[in-house]
Amino acid sequence: MSKLIIDRRASARVTQLFKVHPAVTVVGPRQCGKTTLARLFTEADPKINYFNLERFADRRLENPESTLLDTVGTVVIDEVQRIPELFETLRVVIDSPECKSRFLLLGSVSPTLIRGVAESLAGRVGIVNLSGFSMDEVPSINWQTLWHRGGFPRSLLADDDEASVDWRESFITTFLERDLPRYGITIPSETLRRFWLMLAHYHGQIWNGAELARAIGRNESTARNYLNILNSAYVVRVLGPWYENVKKRQVKSPKIYVRDTGLLHSLPELNSFQTLSSHPKIGASFEGFAVKQIVNHLQSRNCFFWRTHGGAELDVMTTIGGKRYGFEIKCNESVGSSRSRRTAIADLQLEHLWIVYPGSECYRLDPSISVTSIEKVTELLDRLKKGEPI
Repeated sequence: MSKLIIDRRASARVTQLFKVHPAVTVVGPRQCGKTTLARLFTEADPKINYFNLERFADRRLENPESTLLDTVGTVVIDEVQRIPELFETLRVVIDSPECKSRFLLLGSVSPTLIRGVAESLAGRVGIVNLSGFSMDEVPSINWQTLWHRGGFPRSLLADDDEASVDWRESFITTFLERDLPRYGITIPSETLRRFWLMLAHYHGQIWNGAELARAIGRNESTARNYLNILNSAYVVRVLGPWYENVKKRQVKSPKIYVRDTGLLHSLPELNSFQTLSSHPKIGASFEGFAVKQIVNHLQSRNCFFWRTHGGAELDVMTTIGGKRYGFEIKCNESVGSSRSRRTAIADLQLEHLWIVYPGSECYRLDPSISVTSIEKVTELLDRLKKGEPI
């Protein structure tokens, strides 16, 4: 695997949050680079205290409150969700006037982690969501390679496609058979694999719990529970709908994506870019890839999709600097204006709408609609966040 050292954008976010909070939590799926991020972030800090709660020795803290109070500098606690009761101790330590440390907490499989943060560390901790690499983090790597292999470091930086496929297959198996049971999830791994595969086929579509429940031979509440498990483990994205009083019937169910396109391609065994290129799901795959770039770059929960029952839709709608913007994603080189886009602009009072496509040219269709290359979308988002002219 490549030894390329990549500066994660999340590192700057961690630095920013430490100016406000005594603790920062980095959450994301396993193997997405949380531990590497922590090591790179703290490599210049001479006072590092590192605890990995998957190590038996680190879990046997005889007196965690005393141990943590005695530390000075940065305390990194990896896999913090393994000991839920530690959140109460951390609250006491952080609030103590004797505390001379800041705390960087790393965790995956979020229900326990987020509940602990919400109940014990509210107001004391900033949260950073970390996923696999985005395009702006690996500019030297062809974006189509990132799209096909996904953003997990060991998959993307593998020596060849075969090694990347092997890693992703191993990840899926380990995640289902070892990681989820470790966190108290007792659903058989083959059942969840089958459900995850079904979600891959429904990738980019509106959630239809009844249809998916019939497909896996379960009831609708069970299907929703399975979805919540995979969403909480950061391997599925549930993109919420936006709806308001626009005198049109609007879709109010979420859209479902497999978060990492590498895993999306591995589930139905689309193991080469050539196979993906001729597959019927290529458009949905590209949509999920572009949605990830937009949502991850904005680091905001203020991202939704919008659709009416009459056919008008936006793949992403967001607000930046008090202004609304829309994004429609198309996996083809030929892009034109449409009635649907103009309806979205008028009904939602958008400042501007962009069509994101895989070509290389960027141009305007009219004053309110532009076409932008997927390669330029993060640069565009940076300009919007800075309030620069578009």
